[in-house]
Amino acid sequence: MDRGALNGKSLVVIGGTTGLGLSAARAFVEQGARVVIVGRNPESAQAAKETLGKSCVALAGDATDPGTSIRAIQSALTRFRAFHGLYHVAGGSGRSMGDGPLHELTDEGWRATVDLNLTSLIYSNRAAVRQFLSQPSGGTILNMSSVLGWSPSPKYFATHAYAAAKAAVIGFTKSIAAYYAPQNIRCNVIAPALVETPMARRAAGDREILSYVKTKQPLDGGRIGQPADLDAAAVYFMSDASNFTSGQVLAVDGGWCLSEGQLPRTKLKTRKS
Repeated sequence: MDRGALNGKSLVVIGGTTGLGLSAARAFVEQGARVVIVGRNPESAQAAKETLGKSCVALAGDATDPGTSIRAIQSALTRFRAFHGLYHVAGGSGRSMGDGPLHELTDEGWRATVDLNLTSLIYSNRAAVRQFLSQPSGGTILNMSSVLGWSPSPKYFATHAYAAAKAAVIGFTKSIAAYYAPQNIRCNVIAPALVETPMARRAAGDREILSYVKTKQPLDGGRIGQPADLDAAAVYFMSDASNFTSGQVLAVDGGWCLSEGQLPRTKLKTRKS
């Protein structure tokens, strides 16, 4: 994609102060956009602002508060005089809050995980759609799901509330994409596999899981994904290049959905000529 693909765009990234969201926000700015980024931690928000410079407004706020996304969109309108797109990245593992296999899932773990990964996203999408409907240009929404929403890993990633929430993100996004298409509002999904972020520290530090990932994500040597691996896809969905694309789910997963991940990789035999 040509440099400058987002020239003139004013974008909001919920969960944009660390990890996948910060990497995307950096790519958006490099492609000419102005961004409002939101994260829970004020220190991270300030550090991200210093990294991204004058093309960025950084806010501290909880994505599970319905007012946070409204405030972020209003900031884009006030500071940059426009709002063209929302990228919702905020979410995370509920393992420490009580998520896990269904028979171990606590009521608190269920509510906290769904609020973090689904309710927050519905709040931000609702705020975006309401603004898009009030302006003639429509807009674009990109939501973060996970391959665990439809391609489970029962041995190493058995967090069933998280999987349910990420599957719901896909169904929700497709539903609103269909409903608001006549208003020129596009809604799409990126679904990564294991990516090296603060959420993935447990897996990234486990030699057994890393061995599993080597065959489960066999592309590029069988590595854990990096936040930047998703950036080009995010730029595409937020740019005018995707003006004819809505309701789609793109797995950026290193081959996760195509691989067994249970058996050692065997060398392919080539036919002798």
